[in-house]
Amino acid sequence: MAVTAGPFSHVGLLYSGDTEYLTGTVPYILEGLKLDEPVAVAVPGRNLTLIEAALGDSAADVELIDMTEAGRNPGRILPGVLLAFADNRPGPVRIVGEPIWAGRSAVEYPACAQHEALINFAFGDRELRMLCPYDRTGLEDDVLADVERTHPTLSGADGDRPSAEYAPDSVVEKYNLPLPEPRAAEEFRFDLGRLSAVRHFAQERAEECGLAPERVEDLVLAVAELSANSVLHGAGHGVVRVWREEGHVLCEVVDEGTLSDPLAGRRPASPGQIGGRGLVLVNQVADLVRQYLRPGATVTRVFFRA
Repeated sequence: MAVTAGPFSHVGLLYSGDTEYLTGTVPYILEGLKLDEPVAVAVPGRNLTLIEAALGDSAADVELIDMTEAGRNPGRILPGVLLAFADNRPGPVRIVGEPIWAGRSAVEYPACAQHEALINFAFGDRELRMLCPYDRTGLEDDVLADVERTHPTLSGADGDRPSAEYAPDSVVEKYNLPLPEPRAAEEFRFDLGRLSAVRHFAQERAEECGLAPERVEDLVLAVAELSANSVLHGAGHGVVRVWREEGHVLCEVVDEGTLSDPLAGRRPASPGQIGGRGLVLVNQVADLVRQYLRPGATVTRVFFRA
């Protein structure tokens, strides 16, 4: 398969059915192994099983990752899957990553689309080749249109072609959306002197909403990190809200800070770096993170399955 010239390649593979899926992915994987490139495959479980079977003995040389688990929160994919694999291996690496599938919910999709757009900025001049399969019969037309905007090269049964619609910045902005107001949520206003109290508030509300004890700890950790960020990097104060909705317990932190880096929370902090770990940690513990960013205001909403 031809790939984009240059050290970083990001190809959207449009497929229909298992045969096209395997035709598009397996030779790509085997080519990487032949070139002695480390190869990872991070796709939903059923497709992972298909690829593993098709690879036969070669599957032992590939890192196989179930994206429905590792990438349930799209904000976790870059730091926890892609960069975690690439950063630990010198030289060129190759990844098959399928972050969007028919089972994704409407509330998850904006974070998925932003993730695919941000990949193009996360790797810079890294020697990394990435192939992202998309089921053209199982996904909505607007999702397939976004594939054209987030991938500089498209591949399918008719071969490869450059995307005339490639514009990843526009996708990041397109899904920077105001979040719908919760129907019923208790809120707590905090500042530096009330950081401890905001953690107690979050714990009590999460318990009242029926969140499992181990997940309550994760929610409180997320609130602690987000509220500390609001104090340190915002206007020194903020508001946290916690509520239950459609099988999830949600918490939301609103402050007057301006978050200008769209990759914040999606790449690990550099060794020795002071700060910059809070949002990464929030992405690690949450099932979904959605943000709405505008000058003078940052809204971060975190979802935990109840």
